[in-house]
Amino acid sequence: MSTITLKGNAIRINGTLPKLGSVAPDFVLVDQELNNRTLKDFHGKKLLAIVPSLDTSVCLTSAKKFNEKMSSLPHVTLLYISADLPFAQKRACGAENLKRSKCSP
Repeated sequence: MSTITLKGNAIRINGTLPKLGSVAPDFVLVDQELNNRTLKDFHGKKLLAIVPSLDTSVCLTSAKKFNEKMSSLPHVTLLYISADLPFAQKRACGAENLKRSKCSP
């Protein structure tokens, strides 16, 4: 178990948080064009952001803020991973002009 802090309160969570700078385990995801993608496809350019759904206002706001903050970091690719279908992610990323983000369910 790990402990995080929310508004000054310690909260125990299941699992172990990754250490800063650790390498993510490899994965296979489907992108907006229905192609399989792995972590290796993003070698040297990555920041993973996992959200339940880009069809929720909180997750979409997060995506927009990250997209805005990353505009000055060309070596970083935002990789949004969600439970959305590729078509829904493509719509959300296109409608919100999330050009710095790669959205993948």
